[in-house]
Amino acid sequence: MEAKVLLDKMLVHKTLTRGETHDFLLGVTREEYPVEQITALLTGLQMRGVTADELLGFRDGILETGVTARLDCDRYIDVVGTGGDRKNTFNISTCACFVIAGAGYKVAKHGNYASTSTSGASNVMEAHGVKFTDDLDRLNRSINECGVVYLHAQLFARAMKYVGPVRRALQFPTCFNLLGPIVNPSRPQCQLLGVADLNQMRLYSDVYRKIGIDFGIVNSLDGYDEISLTGSFKVTTNRSERVYRPADIGFPAANPASLYGGKTVSEAKEIFDSVLEERALTDRKNVVVANAAFGIHVVDGQKSIEEAVTAARESLESGRALAAFKRFVEINS
Repeated sequence: MEAKVLLDKMLVHKTLTRGETHDFLLGVTREEYPVEQITALLTGLQMRGVTADELLGFRDGILETGVTARLDCDRYIDVVGTGGDRKNTFNISTCACFVIAGAGYKVAKHGNYASTSTSGASNVMEAHGVKFTDDLDRLNRSINECGVVYLHAQLFARAMKYVGPVRRALQFPTCFNLLGPIVNPSRPQCQLLGVADLNQMRLYSDVYRKIGIDFGIVNSLDGYDEISLTGSFKVTTNRSERVYRPADIGFPAANPASLYGGKTVSEAKEIFDSVLEERALTDRKNVVVANAAFGIHVVDGQKSIEEAVTAARESLESGRALAAFKRFVEINS
């Protein structure tokens, strides 16, 4: 695939096909294009706005050239945010994963180091002594023995290193910033995704419908890429679309200041631990329970959101979420 063909299409405001962006990604990994052409294509897509098919083509290429993580589970969920909301919240989605596991469900969490906050999922895992691996036996042991497996993105998405220098030089987000949530190498059947705005919600809704998985996409209308409980939030799933207030699912409104993730990874680690150990601020506990509940609702469609909230709360308050995390650290250290 010649980059000139794609650039010519974009110059006359045409969109690219899923196959074209897939082939372009493969060409990038084979180092077939000069950096100027990669820069031009990524800049053009960012100015116009990437389509679902264009994003899916890049996804196809990343999964094809990456390391596969085939898990011995019938059904599991990933819980992830797009990032970029610049709210620097604590590790809410990562904490929610262990609450979901404590409620009896399987989680394959795909994550990376922080880009716009103090602590990403990989930062808080590493702070607990977790060692990242792509060893399939250990990955399967983790998800089967404690309910959670962690897939550190840099070990799996090999294609990303080829666009890394261009992305850093551009110094603005590109469509590759949108790929993290959809390139989980285990290809989960379910996903709960937090997005920073409603445009992203529409894009990912289209993407997930084309992939064919069960999904929930959440956005707090005051700009958080998760259910922050600081105000109303919107949830889109395969089955429904609704705006909730915190009171609709039994929670008081949260104070934004209580969700702050700290200035250092060690501060973020302490907040993470305080939630699982049942000594956190009430707002922090409630936010984790709310996000875990919608994850449970996605993976177990038989449960109403009210039942899912109860299951998430019981997982945390009973200590089962903490037990799942402790066993996770034992297996992965």
